[in-house]
Amino acid sequence: MLDDIKKTLWATADKLRANMDAAEYKHLVLGLIFVKYISDTFAARRAELARRFADPDDDYHLDAAELIAAELEDRDYYREVNVFWVPESARWEALRAAAKQPDIGKRIDDALTLIEVENPRLKGILDKRYARAHLPDGKLGELVDLVSTIGFGADPGKARDVLGQVYEYFLGQFASAEGKKGGQFYTPASIVKTLVAVLAPHHGKVYDPCCGSGGMFVQSEKFIEAHGGKLGDVSIYGQESNPTTWRLAAMNLAIRGIDFNLGREPADTFTRNQHPDLRADFILANPPFNISDWWHGSLEGDPRWEYGTPPQGNANYAWLQHMLYHLKPSGRAGIVLANGSMSSSQNSEGDIRRAMVEADVVEVMIALPGQLFFNTQIPACLWFLTRRKAARRGEVLFIDARKLGRMISRMQTEFPDEVIDRIAGTVAAWRDEADAEEYQDIPGYCRSVNLAEIGEHGHVLTPGRYVGAEEVEDDDEAFAEKMQKLTEKLGEQMAKGAELDALIRQKLGGWGFMAKVSNEYLPLRT
Repeated sequence: MLDDIKKTLWATADKLRANMDAAEYKHLVLGLIFVKYISDTFAARRAELARRFADPDDDYHLDAAELIAAELEDRDYYREVNVFWVPESARWEALRAAAKQPDIGKRIDDALTLIEVENPRLKGILDKRYARAHLPDGKLGELVDLVSTIGFGADPGKARDVLGQVYEYFLGQFASAEGKKGGQFYTPASIVKTLVAVLAPHHGKVYDPCCGSGGMFVQSEKFIEAHGGKLGDVSIYGQESNPTTWRLAAMNLAIRGIDFNLGREPADTFTRNQHPDLRADFILANPPFNISDWWHGSLEGDPRWEYGTPPQGNANYAWLQHMLYHLKPSGRAGIVLANGSMSSSQNSEGDIRRAMVEADVVEVMIALPGQLFFNTQIPACLWFLTRRKAARRGEVLFIDARKLGRMISRMQTEFPDEVIDRIAGTVAAWRDEADAEEYQDIPGYCRSVNLAEIGEHGHVLTPGRYVGAEEVEDDDEAFAEKMQKLTEKLGEQMAKGAELDALIRQKLGGWGFMAKVSNEYLPLRT
């Protein structure tokens, strides 16, 4: 049912945007969905409090109506259950009632300002751009009416889940509509799930230095809850350079009640590091691939370049070393990068990779299927790094998952959940984790390789070079049996062909049929 609602909402919203670019329009839509959600959850909490204040058997019971009215205005009742306080003129019903007014854009901007004043945690996050939105007359009001059809219900947990699903669906659809630029704020869910499943971030500090819309954090939250943990068990740290995407991330986390630190402001991770002293337990990241304009003179001699100064024309090894620098000694990082990072030897990259391998900080390498991303067809891989291996020291696990994707559209591939579970199980077994099965190499899929052998291959980290080919059936008896069946089938087909040939000749016999041979007609003999 929810899937149908999401598709209907998207189709209508996309139609309403007319000629507005998807990159601009997404902020209008997602901002309104956010306001609708916090207004609905506020209204639900207010109704619950009113009921409890009036109930003689409830601990919250109050005798006088004036006392109830005053208590309903106490912000603490809302904050204690992680509900934002929404001023009366900023509540959704007030906006919906004014949806057809020509100044609806300004009214929405004013409502967002009031919400930020009442909720300091949202300061600077809400994108107040509605009064200057370039939509045809009446379209913004229609968009308000459309968002009004999203019902979040009275249960805060279910409301957050509904909003999260709608929000993620819209992010994905906008990424597809934006094409190349979409991936700047959205990483496909199956890739995020794979990173989270392998890292298993149950506790401590979780960091994403290029966090986009915060998808890594949201999936970490789901993982923690699915394994019986609490959100308070982790602290969220992120950084994002694009101001509007930075706001999206903050909204995406705020709607789920996740406490977060995205730095003082949107900023470049390399030149204005917002968390210079952070040492994280887990790092999950999908940095932009192969960016060439990242270097600044101030980065010369930076302490993050422990394994060598990255080339100025490609930031891949800058990202890898940035992650390692911010890891605790026992921490782990999972990073999405272009396949070229596994084998490139240009401009010091090969030397940096060799130094990282020899320092034994590379733990797992996974080759991914093609067509996973909305914004690029560049083949990608997953790097898993750690400063101190708990097991398998002097070895690297290689997994070739290129053939394990599933097409979900003509242009899009994803990892099914069973594949993600298989990969996570393989890594857990290799690490010799509690309750994991015993690890074994599987030709064509996975292999544990010592550092000496990797050195023999020039420190190239491409899984296909190490895992070999899949085993094929080579049993002599099975082969002979297959060959016999094929031979019998061929004999049957040849006999059938001979019967048909004889029947054709019989039908044609005596008809004086003519055939053209070398431009002359001759009788066809039977």
